[in-house]
Amino acid sequence: MTTDSASHSVAGLHLRTFHEEDIVIVACSGKLMAESSAHLKDHVKGMLPREKRIVLDLVEITRLDSAGLGVLVGLYISAKNANCELRLVNLSKPVRDLLGLSHLLSVFEACGQAGTRHP
Repeated sequence: MTTDSASHSVAGLHLRTFHEEDIVIVACSGKLMAESSAHLKDHVKGMLPREKRIVLDLVEITRLDSAGLGVLVGLYISAKNANCELRLVNLSKPVRDLLGLSHLLSVFEACGQAGTRHP
């Protein structure tokens, strides 16, 4: 069951956050670039103390740069340190390509299979 949805936008990045059972899903769309990556970082880091499972749905990310990639890796590490499971799902082609180029795809691969809606 989906509950309480909230939306936020900044610099070409749109975040829609909602709960499904014990999972918080953040559906991201637009560009995850230097101008907008701090928005995602602040949004997700604010949830870490109280949430145990967070899913980033990246199917609608059209562009990703090194700053966006850094935020994804940083959030993954912060979540681990907070005993929170962070998953990336529905990796768009730009996300999959940059993760592959940077040799990070294997880190996120298990939870980012194409066609996966959420765990």
